[in-house]
Amino acid sequence: MEKKLSIIFIGVVICGVVLSLVGMSLVSQAASEPLKVRKIVVFDENFVNEPTREALVKNFDGIVVKNLPLINGMAILLSPKVERALAQQAGVLRIDDDVVVYALGKPATPPGLDKNKDEEPQPLQQPSWGYTRIGAGEANINYKGTGIKVGIIDSGISVKHPDLTVVGGVNTINPRKSYDDDHGHGSHVAGIVAALDNNIGVIGVAPEAQLYAIKVLDRRASGFLSDVIEGLQWAIENHMQVVNMSLGTASDVQSYHDAIITVYNAGITIVAAAGNDGETDGKIYYPAKYPETIAVSATDNTDDLAYFSSYGEEVDLAAPGQAINSTWKGEDYHIGSGTSMATPHVAGTVALILADSNLKCDTDLDESCSPTEVKTRLEATAEWLIGLTSDEQGLGLIDAEAAVSQ
Repeated sequence: MEKKLSIIFIGVVICGVVLSLVGMSLVSQAASEPLKVRKIVVFDENFVNEPTREALVKNFDGIVVKNLPLINGMAILLSPKVERALAQQAGVLRIDDDVVVYALGKPATPPGLDKNKDEEPQPLQQPSWGYTRIGAGEANINYKGTGIKVGIIDSGISVKHPDLTVVGGVNTINPRKSYDDDHGHGSHVAGIVAALDNNIGVIGVAPEAQLYAIKVLDRRASGFLSDVIEGLQWAIENHMQVVNMSLGTASDVQSYHDAIITVYNAGITIVAAAGNDGETDGKIYYPAKYPETIAVSATDNTDDLAYFSSYGEEVDLAAPGQAINSTWKGEDYHIGSGTSMATPHVAGTVALILADSNLKCDTDLDESCSPTEVKTRLEATAEWLIGLTSDEQGLGLIDAEAAVSQ
């Protein structure tokens, strides 16, 4: 009996050792295989068959995340070991990094400014200082941006906020889910553009513009470039007239620029936040650095450059961006700062001039205003701020009243 027990014990030990070695082998194998990373593969213009392209990616053990028709490409997960080999295949134009893009709000808070404080919903409407500073109240006497489609490319827009009306939208992160805002940044931006003139909360620069939520950022206010590119395609397909991009990346990615150029050529005015690197190197973020956009820096309530605002030769205009009260996720309101907050002051003004039946921006008399004509109009009517350089303010502070009246 003791002999049998000894044999059984020895067998158990041997099995345990074998299983342990197998487990170690599997762990070692997994560790030796590099993790797949997000990439954007762009194909030659003649290589358009999706099944064939997907098969090619799968031949390199890649995983297709989504198709990106706007740039004739797709977002994929790919091992770095095979990236070069895939890039050399016939029909592949290039492979770009699917970089992370961030909302450009919430920079570091200076002493005495509690920009993150959530306020109780206001019982009576009170315009933000930014709305007043750019003359939006005077502009709204006759111009309210009625019917102009504004795409908010951001974290979504609160669908239940009493001060916002969302006409439609898309969630490019997960198309099966709502475009409702699970962060707050997108709702804040949307309120600056078009919060309703309804006697509560705040009022937007263009209170009768049509808001569309193009959700490309998650609850952490970050997302992948491929989601932004898909959002830009949605903007074209759904006939947006202006898009607000209060987001950015430090990376210059060719796929991003190609997408921006296509949107621009489709006649959509792109307004983008310059960035919040004012306390370091001041660098301008993408897409604001691309010439097809209107790049916006931020000012404070003393008409100085906001301490956080990026600056540089790419800046086209400045707008109020520090301690701006606006709508937030749910039914709340929030005081926020950033070039993210400056940008929608400009996007709202674009909606005002596009809704003007006289189309003062139509310089070539073709009964429409191209993005270039819109930009020229805004720059021609901007207010030059003494004490700031052109790198800090472009051609001046946005002036909504002048843009629709002069």
